[in-house]
Amino acid sequence: MAVPKRKTTPSKRGLRRSSMALSRPAYVEDAESGELRRPHHIDLKTGMYRGKKIREPKSTN
Repeated sequence: MAVPKRKTTPSKRGLRRSSMALSRPAYVEDAESGELRRPHHIDLKTGMYRGKKIREPKSTN
């Protein structure tokens, strides 16, 4: 049975766990409307993606 030779120090444990942190999603400002949207996603208020009309705008009721 495998057993660790030495105790893992808190700093080594923290360095290992630092890659597990959650990152906040990125947002960019839309050039036409000025609204915040996710990169490489359709702007739901205008229905535009990369300068082309992809779908009808979402109603704001």
